[in-house]
Amino acid sequence: MKIYNTLTKTKEEFVPIEEGKVRMYVCGPTVYNYIHIGNARPMIIFDTARRYMEYKGYDVNFVSNFTDVDDKIIAKAAAEGVSASEISEKFIAECKKDMEALNVKPATVHPLATKEIGGMVEMIETLIQKGFAYAAEDGTVYFRTRKFPEYGKLSKKNLDELEAGKRIAVEEQKEDPLDFVLWKPKKDGEPYWESPWCQGRPGWHIECSVMAKKYLGDEIDIHAGGEDLIFPHHENEIAQSEAANGKPFARYWMHNGFLNIDNRKMSKSLGNFFTVRQVGEEYDLQVLRFFMLSAHYRSPLNFSRELMEASKNGLERIVNGADRLRGLCESGLSREVSQEEKKLLDQAEEYVKKFEAAMDDDFNTADAVAAIFELVKLINSNTSSEQSRDFLSGLLDTLTKLCDIMGIKTERQEETLDARIEKLIAQRQEARKERDFAKADQIRDQLLQQGILLEDTREGVKWKRI
Repeated sequence: MKIYNTLTKTKEEFVPIEEGKVRMYVCGPTVYNYIHIGNARPMIIFDTARRYMEYKGYDVNFVSNFTDVDDKIIAKAAAEGVSASEISEKFIAECKKDMEALNVKPATVHPLATKEIGGMVEMIETLIQKGFAYAAEDGTVYFRTRKFPEYGKLSKKNLDELEAGKRIAVEEQKEDPLDFVLWKPKKDGEPYWESPWCQGRPGWHIECSVMAKKYLGDEIDIHAGGEDLIFPHHENEIAQSEAANGKPFARYWMHNGFLNIDNRKMSKSLGNFFTVRQVGEEYDLQVLRFFMLSAHYRSPLNFSRELMEASKNGLERIVNGADRLRGLCESGLSREVSQEEKKLLDQAEEYVKKFEAAMDDDFNTADAVAAIFELVKLINSNTSSEQSRDFLSGLLDTLTKLCDIMGIKTERQEETLDARIEKLIAQRQEARKERDFAKADQIRDQLLQQGILLEDTREGVKWKRI
């Protein structure tokens, strides 16, 4: 199995630190609102990578944090007149609901930044003792970036170029403009913790260094996250961890590409910002997962209604194939598998090998999905109720096995779909009551595009699939 390592810019054969085991850390979201579809991409991608490694027989210790103290969380809490912990607890719970709907497996551990402050203080003390960090007069603690000679090895950024470009804000109390914060003093009304330097809270970067060390060890196999985290977040993590622990931090660095909306960067100001919850009002979130897997994880991915509709249709082909097989299994013949059927099962195994070859090549989910489609085509063209039940169930097991690795459910989610339709109908009725006929028509058209026809009758609104 080969993985593209951002650190070396090459595909490398995956060799874990400990045979048969994988220590994997994935940066999780900052929980101040519902997660957006940009957050969902790394969740889905690295969940799929984990599933495949488990399929290959690895024991995967998968750690993904929640950043539950942050400027955005504090600002949201102040705006709503509640505590920062109330905001973070609410949106951790909501994030877990969305993850479940996306069929993202819970991590082995989901550590919270606020529960690991003691470890952060200890690591900062170690860095000060080793000369890699210093405390300013106001209690802010900075990391001496130039003290770490390999700084920039992940992002390939040159320190002198960074300084010349004024990429980092200059603060008078810094020894060097490129030094970054490990601990900062509290401001009025903010949550804070005690430390040897001042009452305050940790900088963002130190969190992951400490949580990876605690739950996975000084050196880990894979560190993953979005491409936007390469600099400065992951670069700073490397500097902190390796300076404190005296060992390489992570062997393999994986980063997923950006997600664009209709070929533009997702932005609230552009009005093209979508939460997972919003997409879930229109599509089963299995469609969103399938869409995310339709391209290689390192490639930029464009989100649009047309591409989501194509993913919906593609997923439907797979689910229909599985449905058909289940029906045939019930009516199939109780006899031994024939020689012709054995040849078809062998052919199905060839598609399994194609699937595995794709996933072994840096988790190429696009080619893996193509192998699943070829298997579905084989199934649809070569099965009937006149065949052996063992043969039919063998094909079904093969299809569901590959879909399970991708986190794709092959059973219909009718209840969930029906509830979503009823919710949209209720929204349409509310719009009509408020005489917002444009919105009511928009919802009707939206449902029509999903194959749902509304009929306004004396008994109320009825719907049917077309």
